[in-house]
Amino acid sequence: MKLFRMKKLSVVALVAMLTAVVMTACGNADSNGTNGEGNISATQVKNIGILQLVEHDSLDLSREGFIDGLAEAGYIDGKNIKIDYKNAQGDIANCNTIAGQFANDNKDLILAIATPAAQAMESKTKTTPILVTAVTNPEDSKLVQSNNAPGGNVTGTSDLTPVKEQMELLAQLCPNAKKVAFLYCSGESNSKYQIDIAKEEAEKYRFETVEKTVSDSNDIQAVVQSLVGQVDAIYSPTDNVIAANIPLISQIATANKIPFFVGEDNSVKLGGLATYSVDYYELGKLTAKQAVRILQDGENPATMPIEYLSENKLYINFDVAEKIGVQIPAQIAEKASDVK
Repeated sequence: MKLFRMKKLSVVALVAMLTAVVMTACGNADSNGTNGEGNISATQVKNIGILQLVEHDSLDLSREGFIDGLAEAGYIDGKNIKIDYKNAQGDIANCNTIAGQFANDNKDLILAIATPAAQAMESKTKTTPILVTAVTNPEDSKLVQSNNAPGGNVTGTSDLTPVKEQMELLAQLCPNAKKVAFLYCSGESNSKYQIDIAKEEAEKYRFETVEKTVSDSNDIQAVVQSLVGQVDAIYSPTDNVIAANIPLISQIATANKIPFFVGEDNSVKLGGLATYSVDYYELGKLTAKQAVRILQDGENPATMPIEYLSENKLYINFDVAEKIGVQIPAQIAEKASDVK
């Protein structure tokens, strides 16, 4: 009888100990799956892939803005999100390979930076939410059904530059210009989209326009050299191949006193004369706000319109202007950011 009572007490004690352990474990986890120290359980971590076409400052800034924007909203890499960043180094085959890997990894969300990266990613998955940025016209690039109603798993932000203001700026800084070369990569659909807008605007100023295309970086030097003595100015839109070769183009243009107007601010910093441009860091942060709406609120990319920054800034490289003899009117100079 005594032995039975002892066994009974032992069982009761064991049950009490197990209950205490379970209650302690439950008490150390909050409703978000975190313990008392704020650590996130593995099941709560969101896996985010970032596919970037190539390294250059504008695309890098959009990525940095995206990551910083997520952090400001409480999504911190290594804590409650895990970011897998891959750069395709400008190679379309690499884009497709990385896109396939991300699709197979079942990421919770993917950011694709630049049009070729976005197109590669969209071709690999129709279910994983994809955000795009540094893409001029997602609709024209067949990434969405329309910019206002994407209709699929892709949405994001556009870096459409104010081409109208850029052409006006060219006319203001080069009032005697008659012949303007439009330089861009034939493989980038968004570049052609901007060039078509620029051609319409150029007619207002009675510019004779000459389209010059390159297929890759190997064509740049010969094509630009062919413009020397033939044109009064060169204009390039936001274009990844051109952006990666701004120093070379600028070197030739500046040496021959040809004003070189570009599509974004970093290209002015690297030797272009001037532009009106979006702020790519802020564009990345705008994209992060969309990511939060998907991750936190469960919004569907299909019903999230493509978004745009509401403000553009004027950038002028005053050193280049001095070297090529372009006078900057005072009323324009006082509005501009010097990129030195």
